[in-house]
Parts: sequence; C-alpha cells; structure tokens
Amino acid sequence: MGPSTASLDDFRAILGPAGVLAGTEAGDRYLRDWAGDYRGRALAVLRPKSVAEVQAVMCLCRDRQLPVMPIGGNTGLVAGAVVRRDDTATPVILSLERLNRIREVNPVDFTLRADAGCILQTLKEAAEAVDCLLPLSLGAQGSCQVGGNAATNAGGVNVLRYGMARDLILGLEVVLPDGTLWSGMSGLRKDNRGYDLKQLFIGSEGTLGIITGVEMKLVPRPARIETAYLGLASFADAITLLARARHGCADLMTAFEVIGAECIPYARSAHPDLALPVTAPVHVLIEVSCSGALDLRSMVESFLAEAMEAGLVGEAVLAASEAQARAFWRIREGLVEGQMRSGYHMRTDLSVRPSRIPALVDAARGYLAANHPDWTAQAYGHAGDGNLHFNAMPPATLDEAAARATGLAIETALFAIVTEAGGSISAEHGIGRTRRDRFWTGLAPVDKRMFVAIKTGLDPDGLMNPGCVIPREEMTA
Repeated sequence: MGPSTASLDDFRAILGPAGVLAGTEAGDRYLRDWAGDYRGRALAVLRPKSVAEVQAVMCLCRDRQLPVMPIGGNTGLVAGAVVRRDDTATPVILSLERLNRIREVNPVDFTLRADAGCILQTLKEAAEAVDCLLPLSLGAQGSCQVGGNAATNAGGVNVLRYGMARDLILGLEVVLPDGTLWSGMSGLRKDNRGYDLKQLFIGSEGTLGIITGVEMKLVPRPARIETAYLGLASFADAITLLARARHGCADLMTAFEVIGAECIPYARSAHPDLALPVTAPVHVLIEVSCSGALDLRSMVESFLAEAMEAGLVGEAVLAASEAQARAFWRIREGLVEGQMRSGYHMRTDLSVRPSRIPALVDAARGYLAANHPDWTAQAYGHAGDGNLHFNAMPPATLDEAAARATGLAIETALFAIVTEAGGSISAEHGIGRTRRDRFWTGLAPVDKRMFVAIKTGLDPDGLMNPGCVIPREEMTA
C-alpha cells in the first residue's frame, strides 16, 4: 500500500493533530539543509512525543512500506536528512523535537540520560548545574539534538582530549525498523558481554533505527581554564608545537585549533568588531583545563616561553579573563559564519594523522593555485586530532551553477589527495548523500559486504533513510 491521505489520518490517530505536519506546514525547518544547498520533500513530518509513539509510527511505516528519514536539529552538512532531486523515495520525516526530556543527571556516577530530542546546549547546562561537564562541544550546540549527535558521531573542538561522540556515549535506546525497542543503557563503564551493539547505531546516520535515548559520560567541571592565541609561521610549526604542547601542558589540552590567516577576513565579515590578538601566517588557539588545584597558568606560561625561545611561536597572548577567551573563540567560530554568509563555497572535512597535516595543506593549496587560481583557499580545523577543513571560495563573478560544477571538481581532487595520504574524506561530518557515491566507490569489497550485511540484517525492507550512506541499488544487488 503506497502513501495516501488515509495513511496521514492513521499517523494523526497515533500522534494527534500537532504531531503531523503536511503540505505547507512542513516548511524549510524540515525540508532544507542547514547550508541551503538542498531542499527536499516529504509525505509528512511526524513529531512523536514518547518512545511508544515512535514505536507505533515505525510499525505503521513498515506495514505501509513507507521510507523513514530521521531528523534532529538539521545542522548537518552532507544532506543526511534531506532527499535530493535524484532520490526516488518520498519519505516521512521523523522529528524527535518533542521527545526532549532529561531523564537523569547523576554526579556520583558521572552520567547523564536524556531523550534524543534534547538540545545539546540544554544538556551541557544541566551537567554544569551539578558541577560536571558534558565534553561534547560544537558550533551548532545551541540547536543540534543529542540523538543526532549520536547518529552522526559528532566531533567538535574537544575531540583531542575527550574523543568523538562515540567515546562519550555509554548507552543508547533505539527503536528498530520493525518497531521493537532495544535498550542498551546500563550506566556501566565496563561491560564486556559480547558485541557492543550501541556502536552499530553511533554514526549510522539514521539508516539502522531511530535513536530515542542517549546515555552520556560526564567529567568533573574544570575549575581552571587557560586559553592562548598564538601566531606562527607555518602549519608545520603548528604541528611541531602540538607535539610539544601535549607534553608541556601535561596532556591537559582540550582544544588545539589551527587557522590559516586567509580565513581571518571571513571572521571579520561576521564580526566586524573583532580584535585580532596576533598577525601571522598561521593562528593557533589552545585551550587547557583541569579540575584540580594545579597552577595551570604558570604551566602554560612556562610552555609558551619555551616555545617562543625555540622559535616556534612568534606572538602569544594568554587570555586575562573569560571575556577575552570568548573573544578568541569568536574568531574561530566567526570564520565559519562568514563563509556561510558569503554563499556557496566548496567545503571539505578531511582527516589525516596530525603529522601529515602540513603536507596535506601544501598539496591542497598547490592544487588550487595551479588549477583554479581565482578561487580562495581556506585552511583551518581541529588540527590536534588531525581534522582539516580545507574550503575554497569562488570568485564573485562566477554564477552559482558554474561555481558548483567547479567546486565538485575541486572537491574530487582534494578527496584524491587525502586518500593518497592515507586519510579520510569525512572526519566528523559523516557521509550522508553528498559524499555517498565517492565513499562507496572507495570501499574495499569486504567493507561493502559488511556494510550491506549490517543494513539488511537490521533493516531488511530498506526503509530507514534510504539512499543515505549506502546507494539504494546496492540493497537490491
């Protein structure tokens, strides 16, 4: 039985009138991706407010053979939650925004349990209220949802010390495609009973089930935070500094961000009042924190003095206040905002071993200069964990259609460069639909076989976010 008005009435019977948005009610909030690159379509937007309602929806979708596309805060950048023009399926969109209850914050066990629709910032504030820290930290934390963070294995600025979302998740609750509820939230740090099933769903991008609950690790809230903004001569010096900082700062670094000076004009376009702490070819933002009585400032000052004496750091400003530290971070956050305001641009999310970042930057800049000299390179990222965002801004005179075509060629070349370097085309953004075909082409046959086996084992009807991560035709081969 195909999509019909009757099926929408059935969904309304489960969710109530407010739980089903159709027609003009399902606007850009659900149908357009955050970057504005794609506008999709859907039979309806379904908004359950309980786990039982999610189960009922999934049972009905399976009965009617309706594709289901989960959506969180819709802050992704790879079209993981929006169908493209070349997709044949018209899904129902399942939003968990009304499933947003904090279930438990436990400062003794250092755990937090929450519904998947909870906003990450809300959870971070709940942790802080009991003198704890939820370490997951990213630019979209004011609007992204924790279920989406789990489904995409979110990264962010604290990966260097605390790891990706995968490293912070203790347990999940998931509604499977047939409506069965699987609960893997025990609160245990050590649990070696067979397969770690939650890991199947972390990073699965909604292709295996609907995450309805998440259990996260907490850590003691830092009592001392020191933030430094540095000016260096090159990316090579930055990576040398990184290795020294891991030792010199007692491995207490929570962030090590590297920014090419070419990115600064875009930060200023977002925040014209920005005061730059340094003027140098490469900017480095370091954050160090601890929860004990350590004299953190003296340690950081000593490390910076040694780094300057060694010639690695030309300029250094250690934040004198929390306000100044926030101003440093506005530069890093503002450059992304400025790029987005400028319109279409080619974006990448590359990953290599940290030691290979300088060579990756040189190769990417060299390719762009030789083949597309009128495009502007933008090199920055979470270099402490090997993540480089190498973007390219098109000339203002180029119309968008031509810019997108050229941008795709640039992206393809950069993917080849990072693959040759033994890296990944997706450090933290995922695969979605925009990277699906190139990701799949690059997989070894054994990897493809395992991907398909997991997908068909959990979602035999192929209804979960079809066309995301795995090409649809692979499911019928």
